[in-house]
Amino acid sequence: MKTIPVEIAAVAFVSLLLVHASGSAAEPEKHEASTSKLDTTAIDKAIGKSGELKDEVYKISIPRTDLKVLVKDVTLKPGLALGSWVAFKEAGNEAVIDGDLVLTEDEVALVFDKLRKEGIEVTALHNHLIGETPRVMFLHIAGKGDAARLASHIKNALALTKTPLGESTRKPGEVSTKTGAEEAGFNAEQIQQVLGHKGTVKGGVLHVSVPRPEHITMGGVMLPPSMGMATALNFQQAGEGKVAATGDFVMTRDEVDRVTKALADHGIMVTALHNHLVHGTPDLYFMHFWAHDALENVAKGLRAGLDAMQSK
Repeated sequence: MKTIPVEIAAVAFVSLLLVHASGSAAEPEKHEASTSKLDTTAIDKAIGKSGELKDEVYKISIPRTDLKVLVKDVTLKPGLALGSWVAFKEAGNEAVIDGDLVLTEDEVALVFDKLRKEGIEVTALHNHLIGETPRVMFLHIAGKGDAARLASHIKNALALTKTPLGESTRKPGEVSTKTGAEEAGFNAEQIQQVLGHKGTVKGGVLHVSVPRPEHITMGGVMLPPSMGMATALNFQQAGEGKVAATGDFVMTRDEVDRVTKALADHGIMVTALHNHLVHGTPDLYFMHFWAHDALENVAKGLRAGLDAMQSK
């Protein structure tokens, strides 16, 4: 009977352990991928555009790249304030949606009427900006039912507009090789340090999202931050050493006055204050703003707004 050298036996044993560990490590990823039963392929086919699945929410972003919108002398990048989006979340055997559609004034009536006929609920219609050219309106929507059917209804409404529904020119999986500062054209890292929150740079715009601490529900279904339930702060370059910023603070009623005062004290203009939901719990108020100033001043002013939300 031949004996196996100790060195070979040890290598074989270690290899077996590595194979076992590798197989075990892959299992949670499979489990995570299967947590949502949303048929994203059917949604993509119905609406004509793919999205991203994260935290059980499938979100499709549809920037209005067809529009050239100016606020005074600042030309807005689509990602700053012109991004339509629709988010889907599983709710039993159905899906719930909410979203925000960016429309020109002459598109509003057509889309509003079509959505109502298709059974999609309109929960708000209002401005987010002041003094922009051309005038832009924001139509908030909600619905519940078969996900692909809801997606098809939304596509039918957007087909009445000039909203681009084609895929991005960037290839799937392609990642920009530029750093955040290079792509944005300003010091995105400095803004994030001042705010105390990390963000992402895409299309020359820094996006910072600050979730609320409590659970938010609509019709008994919990809405994660990615479904428009987080304070959104967006920045783009707007002149030498300057940035333009817009977005919205998501607040409870007790926070509204404190945040308004903090922004005003730092020269940041409140452009709108309103609801986005009609069946949401708790009741939330969405305060939109506009700032165009030196990077440091804008960042400090918005940080003051965030701090005011936390103070009692």
